Amino acid sequence: MDKQKEKKPTLEFFPIEMNSPIGIPMVEAAEVHAGFPSPVQDAYMNQPIDLNKVLVDHPATTFIVRVAGDSMIEEGVDSGDLLVVDRSLYPSQRNLTICMVDGEFCVKRIVQKGNKVFLKSGNRKYPPIEIDPSIDFTVWGVVTWVIKKK
Repeated sequence: MDKQKEKKPTLEFFPIEMNSPIGIPMVEAAEVHAGFPSPVQDAYMNQPIDLNKVLVDHPATTFIVRVAGDSMIEEGVDSGDLLVVDRSLYPSQRNLTICMVDGEFCVKRIVQKGNKVFLKSGNRKYPPIEIDPSIDFTVWGVVTWVIKKK
């Protein structure tokens, strides 16, 4: 477990600001092609979109976390990504979750096998962590969006 603790990602937490007046222009087109470019005309521009309204269903229980580390790269979560996390949702095996394990935050997938519960990394370098009664374990929230900078 000592090696596992050394390699856990560090998470940086941010509250949600729902009163931002900033809107991003939204282009309404039937299709966006990845090949030959077509010009965007003003006729396709819609009203600005408020990303808070798109990304946040429950403002009182939602926060953003910045990831550091490589333990979830096979799940599409890279160091520096922002995770939108909702604490009001109940986790399932198909969700990524923010958990606290022995006083440290981590991003994992909760997997149940029989009577046992494991926290599974998205990187084969890190073995699953079995949650047993000796481990102080809390689920903090369910990841609803991964925001990447490309």
